[in-house]
Amino acid sequence: MASRRSPSPPPAASRAGRVALVGRPNVGKSTLLNGLVGEHLAIVSHHPQTTRERVAGVVNDGPLQMVLVDTPGQHTAKNRLGQRMNQEVADAMAGADVIVLVSDVTETPTPTLPALDAAIAASAPPGKPVILVVSKIDRVKIKGDLLPVLAGRAAAFPFAAVVPLSAKKRDGLERLKQEIASRLPDGEKLLDEEAISDRPSRFFVREYVREQVLRRTRQEVPHGVAVTIDRWEESPKLTRIDVTVHVDKESHKKIVLGERGLLMKDIGTRARERAEALLGQKIMLKIWVRVTPRWYESDKLLAEFGYGDEG
Repeated sequence: MASRRSPSPPPAASRAGRVALVGRPNVGKSTLLNGLVGEHLAIVSHHPQTTRERVAGVVNDGPLQMVLVDTPGQHTAKNRLGQRMNQEVADAMAGADVIVLVSDVTETPTPTLPALDAAIAASAPPGKPVILVVSKIDRVKIKGDLLPVLAGRAAAFPFAAVVPLSAKKRDGLERLKQEIASRLPDGEKLLDEEAISDRPSRFFVREYVREQVLRRTRQEVPHGVAVTIDRWEESPKLTRIDVTVHVDKESHKKIVLGERGLLMKDIGTRARERAEALLGQKIMLKIWVRVTPRWYESDKLLAEFGYGDEG
């Protein structure tokens, strides 16, 4: 039917895809994910290998949807857990449409550092665009010092783009979004528009507990810590959650508990507050600490603790 009204503009084409955030340990991948999504999804600490599993965060912007996948730091595995963590990285890159390699500008320059980043980029499936992000630029006091670092790292691999940024200061995030969006395929959104992640609430609660243990304990404890959920009972006004913190040694148990159990009480309070913000309701969180020696070498326990399939 003819109409005198001006024709409406055609709807914008939808773009959607998965974006793998990869790199060496402690370069800022999790902070970048949280900054892009605008939620504290991925746990953060100063300890290497804080991230053990892929964690997806969703960014919706009109017809655009980015499913950003945080990954463990690529490293030389020393046990079965480390091997599974490296496999998580490979799987994330295999399933991604765009790969973002994160490199920390504050790392002490060495002749091999750009080559290490280039090796990770080169392990991406052929034909997939790899964007280099040089992170933590807010820590560079003299901006002129940044240019040679960018040039040196960019020269190590044919990156699709190079983006310097500071996730904490939100400097460079919009440009990174644009670089990613321009390389995503046309298509329908992968996840519901209301979703902020593809992980269930249980995953985040156990990660919040582990995050607080990492932040509050000594260097020797974090690599031997795992958290399991033993009970999850929901009601309209209260969710009751029981968790176990598994440690490698009896001495680690004493550290996690703290004097008269005060450290564990603080860990529980902080984790509960984070969980209540996520679930939007009151939580009764109870935490036990158990010595489970060398759990990170057992395929059976790794599967029980959520780190991949048994076998």
